[in-house]
Amino acid sequence: MPSELLDPDKIKANLKTRRIGRKILVFSSTSSTNDIAAEYAKNTENDGLVVFAEEQSAGRGRAGAKWHSGRAESILCSIVLTGSNMGAELLCLTCAVAVAEAIGKAGSAQAKIKWPNDVMLNGKKVAGILIESNPADTGNTYVIGMGINCHQRKESFPAELQSITTSIDLESQTACDRITLAKRLLTSVDHWLEAAIDASQKVIDQWRNLSVQLGHRITLLYNGRKFAGNCIGIDPEKGLILQLDTGGVRMFNAAHTRILK
Repeated sequence: MPSELLDPDKIKANLKTRRIGRKILVFSSTSSTNDIAAEYAKNTENDGLVVFAEEQSAGRGRAGAKWHSGRAESILCSIVLTGSNMGAELLCLTCAVAVAEAIGKAGSAQAKIKWPNDVMLNGKKVAGILIESNPADTGNTYVIGMGINCHQRKESFPAELQSITTSIDLESQTACDRITLAKRLLTSVDHWLEAAIDASQKVIDQWRNLSVQLGHRITLLYNGRKFAGNCIGIDPEKGLILQLDTGGVRMFNAAHTRILK
């Protein structure tokens, strides 16, 4: 496993982005990069700021799930967006596409998207996204948390997660360069945010290309009720579109939905 730690100057070197990575902070350890980023998000001048950490003591995913990561094993970061007019559903799609493209291929496996916020390699979770927001008079303020498993071995994960979670190193059988991946991630997020603003259909088309769920039967919980049906698409404002087993078509937004299978 490479021992090189993340260095903000190395990440910024030759980083050609318009918005993301204007300022980069790297913490040795923190409770959660989202918590730190949320404090910086109170100042609109911090739009595009990125917070990285080598380890987190209280990393979290959706619905309070714990994010497991040892020191210097992952990309753990949060991005600040202020004054955004983008809806939460489209932002979720955009970030998933950006993370999947940044990871690309690991060995023979191509990174794919499992709606709403997981990125997969060979059917196992390799990355997750947590978007938290605060509405403001000048537009929404978002903190986009991203975690990508890089150097973990199978035994790095809790026993109950070993069959459903993986890392880039495990899939590629080589050591991931975290600094290169961090640069690629920020570049990809910057590119796809621009695309979402100018032409959201490009994001939707790429999500469709990378989705592991499109065209497959899905069972989910929406506000505590179970629904099942065939995934037939995505709406940038209303979420996942299912052709229900019981008949009819229904949309499910990410905030109130949990995928069961």
